[in-house]
Amino acid sequence: MNDGLGFAAPEREWGFSLRRTSAIVLRHYYLLRSSWARVLELAYWPVINMTLWGFMTVFLVGQSSLFAQATGLLLAAILLWDVLFRSQLGLGLAFLEEVWSRNLGHILVSPIRPYEYIAALFVVALMRVLIGVGPAALLAWGLYDYSIFTLGLPLLVFFVNLVVLGWAIGLAINGLILRFGLGAESMAWMALFVLAPICGIYYPLSVLPEWLRWIAYAIPASYVFEGMRAVLIEKTFRVDYVVVAALLNLVYIAGGVAAFLYCFRAARRRGLILQIGE
Repeated sequence: MNDGLGFAAPEREWGFSLRRTSAIVLRHYYLLRSSWARVLELAYWPVINMTLWGFMTVFLVGQSSLFAQATGLLLAAILLWDVLFRSQLGLGLAFLEEVWSRNLGHILVSPIRPYEYIAALFVVALMRVLIGVGPAALLAWGLYDYSIFTLGLPLLVFFVNLVVLGWAIGLAINGLILRFGLGAESMAWMALFVLAPICGIYYPLSVLPEWLRWIAYAIPASYVFEGMRAVLIEKTFRVDYVVVAALLNLVYIAGGVAAFLYCFRAARRRGLILQIGE
């Protein structure tokens, strides 16, 4: 491997032409027809938003007594969710930046080993989380007189579990991009949100249908948000939730690393790293 990545930018041509316009439409039709990830993205956001806020409505209708604590509950949930989201997206963007700048090939032909590159992605993702969530936490304190740090020591445990889960998901998605090219890039933006209605960010898992609850039990973030509500409402730190989340995260991070390395080796064998693109 001795070349960088490369994909040509389209040339612009001014002036209206129905023929040219139809050609672009046809091009996108073929693109959608050949890419399940793009088709999935079209229906993804409406379904996720409807599901998420629908469950939240069901919860709030029957829990009016919690409205007095709603500010703390919702702000803590939002900030912790952002930790998970920024961790996953930060790791994904660190990888995609190299793809977009056509630098990935140069990095991977250097002496750096795959696990060293993964470790570097972890650090960059953590930096992005701290830079992104820190100002939001300060803004919550300034605007709403609420500090996420009132959670105390449990906050650190929640933070670590969410960051590790974000790393695991981000690595798996980066592996997909290596294997299938930038046609799978949209997964970096939307994959995590499929968990949002399931892991109980704004409402307890008891709101979910029983069959969906069993899926939630397999997600580490579910135990983090349940633990957060236990601290804020019951004033109790549920150690059992933390232990289960940590054990699940060990499985997730091992799976994420394995998926990335597998896709990396497959892409290298097939010569896909230097050809990554749409």
